[in-house]
Amino acid sequence: MNISIKTNHGSIYLELFPDKAPITVENFLFYIEDEFFNGIIFHRVINDFMIQSGSWSPDLVFNYPRENIINEANNGLKNLRGTIGMARDVEPHTANSQFYINQKDNPHSDYQNQDHYGYCVFGKVINGMDVVDSIANVQVKDFKKSDLFLESLPIEPVIIENMLVYYKNY
Repeated sequence: MNISIKTNHGSIYLELFPDKAPITVENFLFYIEDEFFNGIIFHRVINDFMIQSGSWSPDLVFNYPRENIINEANNGLKNLRGTIGMARDVEPHTANSQFYINQKDNPHSDYQNQDHYGYCVFGKVINGMDVVDSIANVQVKDFKKSDLFLESLPIEPVIIENMLVYYKNY
């Protein structure tokens, strides 16, 4: 199953792995079909690490997601360059709408055991790593206002214009 992410920096094409992470893929597809991701930004961009999106609008309004899902990080997939994974809070089973794309291999994010649960990989970039790299290289700043803190927020918004499921190869 393939996904296109059209951004204001270009398009990223993903292959998802429902056989390895069925709950995670189903959850991600729900958000795509609901158009939840359309118009949101990559709100955390750390060059030589990853780019993250899934909740914030360009004017920094938080889009509230559905309930959390279980963490399927123990599926044998690794956080390698170009893979997509689910972001989460400190507790392992707290992923919902936020996702990231690894810009480099990040073995510290892999499942190791019950005490180091890791982050669930559920797909990979099949075309558009140049766009991921472009996004990863934008200028960022830490943003703090009242009780809101966003680390490594792009100064110029990197916007997801739309995400679509497609069935042809790129």
